[in-house]
Amino acid sequence: METNDDIRRELEEQHEARLQRFRILVCIDGDDECYRGLKYALRMGGTRADCDIILLYVRPIDQGLASGGLQVRVARENLLNWGIELPGIRYLKKGLSMLIEDDSDWVSETAHSDVQGDPLGDNKIEYRHPSGRTIVLKLKTAPDAASGILDQYELGPYNLIIVGSGSSGRSRLMSALAPSTAEKIALHAPCSVFVARELVAGHGHLVCVDGTPKAMDAAKEEAIIAARFPDPKLSAICVAPDDSMVAEAEGIVGTLDKALKDELNFDLKATYVRVGDPVEQIVEAGKDYSAIVLGGSTKSTLQRMVSSSIPLDVVRKAPNSVMIIR
Repeated sequence: METNDDIRRELEEQHEARLQRFRILVCIDGDDECYRGLKYALRMGGTRADCDIILLYVRPIDQGLASGGLQVRVARENLLNWGIELPGIRYLKKGLSMLIEDDSDWVSETAHSDVQGDPLGDNKIEYRHPSGRTIVLKLKTAPDAASGILDQYELGPYNLIIVGSGSSGRSRLMSALAPSTAEKIALHAPCSVFVARELVAGHGHLVCVDGTPKAMDAAKEEAIIAARFPDPKLSAICVAPDDSMVAEAEGIVGTLDKALKDELNFDLKATYVRVGDPVEQIVEAGKDYSAIVLGGSTKSTLQRMVSSSIPLDVVRKAPNSVMIIR
């Protein structure tokens, strides 16, 4: 019989093992953008042996069950076999079909956790391949999608969360008063977040730097992620507030270019210097790329909610995908 110490030791070992892997949490809601994000996860080394992809659908508590006349025990058994069309199941199954073409070599294991106030609770199926790859389908119960996604991170850890967002151009006030799910995740997630929007693969990433150690570290982390792609293409931009700062901005992108070559043997495709408002210049320059990449803000969560934060302002305004590195 397992003791509490045995369970704690097992969880610690599991956590340490996960830290050695590249784990991507892909949030599934049935929208086309979430599946574009899933395809991007595959391009991001998703077929490599060191990568785990977790597909998450967050289901509101007791959705479709209180009035549906389902017998809980039967519904739960069918759910674990993914044979019942509860909300989210068909979305997760579609995602699984994009990840696994031939399931003959995959071994699966189901798990269930009770959730107070919901008869079916949290359910998952974990698929493991002899190569080392792992794919997990997770049907999670939570009051809303954002809180469910953030709660799931605590069960991770994850290197990256991918979440779809079909809207851009929201005002700062609207984002503060009624943030979208993607904005909440970009604001609160402890790990890197990829907001997928009009995602077109193959155009590379544009990383933004300002000379601070945090921005340089984020750019190096992005280079490591970019190197996972079969065709890594990464450019860098620095925005000078006025013409007098152009030389300094040129020095910043030059320093980054040299650091990536010396430390990571990684070559930038191009470097740019723009002059003006940083958000406007980053959004304009980034339109030609698959994604704009920025380091997370050093402001507190409260400060980011009530004041300007360049990464979050870019998430709001950019017409294409944005990744925030943490």
